[in-house]
Amino acid sequence: MLQTGRALSRPGEVSVGIRRRSLWPETLLSMLVLAVVAGCAAKPPIPRWDPPAFRDANTLEFLTVGPEEGPHWSTVWLVVVDDQVYVRLGSRAAERMQKNTAAPDVGVRIGGREYQRVRAEETPAMATRVAVAMGEKYPSDLLIRYFPHPLTMRLTPPADAP
Repeated sequence: MLQTGRALSRPGEVSVGIRRRSLWPETLLSMLVLAVVAGCAAKPPIPRWDPPAFRDANTLEFLTVGPEEGPHWSTVWLVVVDDQVYVRLGSRAAERMQKNTAAPDVGVRIGGREYQRVRAEETPAMATRVAVAMGEKYPSDLLIRYFPHPLTMRLTPPADAP
């Protein structure tokens, strides 16, 4: 609608030259962008190894040292069961873990921190509980659970870990 000098009759509109234009699309877009940015904002690091604080973490990275390839970071899902951190490894990650020349230690990145020495212990007795916890935490586990996961491990830092 054209305007020729009379006051705007609707809130949220501005006059651009002689045309009236609504600000609502830009306002909605700005709100959407802010919501996305706020959701993606980095969380502060968790100050120490704290399994209950890791419950909301979706992934962790672990470092193995292969006899031929050298250091390699793998990203995997994690769950916290009985206040302990567990990972369920697919075939490739399990092979890396089994060939790790630094075994039983791995490096771990989780909660915004990196831990140089974390003990990775095979825990076959926990495989079912960990699988159930994975299914409850990760909706896409509905499909992933059908792939082989030959290794379930508990990750424990040394007693003097920060």
